[in-house]
Amino acid sequence: MATQAHSLSYGGCNFFRQRLVLSTLSGRPVKIRKIRAKDENPGLRDFEASFVRLLDKITNGSRIEINQTGTTLYYQPGLLYGGSVEHDCSTHRSIGYYLESLLCLAPFMKHPLRVVLRGITNDQIDPSVDVLKATALPLLKQFGIDGESFELKIVRRGMPPGGGGEVFFSCPVRKLLKPIQLTDPGKIKRIRGMAYSVRVSPQIANRIVESCRNILNKFIPDIYIYTDHMKGVNSGKSPGFGLSLVAETTNGTFLSAELASNPQGQGAAVLPEDLGRNCAKLLLEEIYRGGCVDSTNQSLVLLLMTLGQQDVSKVLLGPLSPYTIEFLRHLKSFFQIMFKIETKPCGEELKGGEKSH
Repeated sequence: MATQAHSLSYGGCNFFRQRLVLSTLSGRPVKIRKIRAKDENPGLRDFEASFVRLLDKITNGSRIEINQTGTTLYYQPGLLYGGSVEHDCSTHRSIGYYLESLLCLAPFMKHPLRVVLRGITNDQIDPSVDVLKATALPLLKQFGIDGESFELKIVRRGMPPGGGGEVFFSCPVRKLLKPIQLTDPGKIKRIRGMAYSVRVSPQIANRIVESCRNILNKFIPDIYIYTDHMKGVNSGKSPGFGLSLVAETTNGTFLSAELASNPQGQGAAVLPEDLGRNCAKLLLEEIYRGGCVDSTNQSLVLLLMTLGQQDVSKVLLGPLSPYTIEFLRHLKSFFQIMFKIETKPCGEELKGGEKSH
């Protein structure tokens, strides 16, 4: 059992996952009050309650207390147990919402984690499973988390609002993480992508690829964008399409961007050509920001550096996202660890936005 450390207290529903994940890893209980207390519909949302249930499944002996209105949550973490788990995620958020936190917790389980998540694989809010597979897994490998049982597989795609997607994720256990020195992102050498379409014409994916290549071909010749058209039972319950792009550098850094179409019955229809062009521009913006880790994975790399050996790890990041800045504050509260951050102005050798390391 974790020692009875004094519990931390927070107000509001922001950064809900960060607090629970860090609480689980540090063994410190956490109390979150005033969760949407002034809302017409107060308390935890479906997707947050589903996240708490998932934490309960992968731990052993966690104590979770929620008051009647759902506005106060007390969480005393148990042992990270792992094992084989199945979980139906809420269709209000995508599987990426749950998977991001599992990526933080999985290496520290007692037993290797094998989890099947069902729900929405690609939406407009959370990182899609495609992007997490292309950027977060190579990042975990840098820390020495690797092996035959380390995989992330999309069995079925599901678009909002119906969902119906299914993802399999398995991760080995690692007691010691390697320190890392990621200070030189290198030059972009190739761009890979995945244009997917479900329950719409397969031609749409080709139209996305063409418009995207029109922009990116001006910068680099080595571009390959796969098209993924899932049929029948593997295509989930709602129509939709989208694109995820990943740029890989000579030093093994992965920078990503993605866009998905509007959910069925919400907002204006999106043209595949516009979606392809806009996604290409988003990727160029991410490359401009630079750094050795893209903005979706900044908090993951900082967490693994915190939990690694007491050795100096260095990483060069692009401009810190607001989510990452809050994450650094939480790391200080839960682990009493502070990072030394230096800002590098963008000189000749580091084109693009300001960098932090």
